[in-house]
Amino acid sequence: MRISAKADYAIRALAALAAEPDRPLVCESIAADEHIPFRFLKAVLRDLRRAGLVRSQRGCEGGYWLGRPAAAITLAEVVAAVDGELLTVHGEGPDDDPGRAPAVAAVWREIRARTEEILTGTTVADLLYANQGAAR
Repeated sequence: MRISAKADYAIRALAALAAEPDRPLVCESIAADEHIPFRFLKAVLRDLRRAGLVRSQRGCEGGYWLGRPAAAITLAEVVAAVDGELLTVHGEGPDDDPGRAPAVAAVWREIRARTEEILTGTTVADLLYANQGAAR
């Protein structure tokens, strides 16, 4: 299974924003702290803003904040915001190819279901608390 760089960067950026809920973070500091290419991060944040997962403000007091509480943002929403459908096979859904053997389609559906379960059951806040526990 492959997680896109875009999804990874989006999750890392949201975790950084969740760690600093009282102040906006500028794209440059997120990129530097999370080792994300700046231009790529700008595109990721644009997708997250369109999905309502972050909000932004321009100017010297500006930057990015979470669009909702970290506990209300699932990783499934993040992946959907930047990548679209969670699992595709050759760019199609698991059941979209009539030539695909039913047993193979069933495996792809099961992988999608289990992945959705993990991503839907994990919030940005969960990542923050996991990081705090690891730092102790």
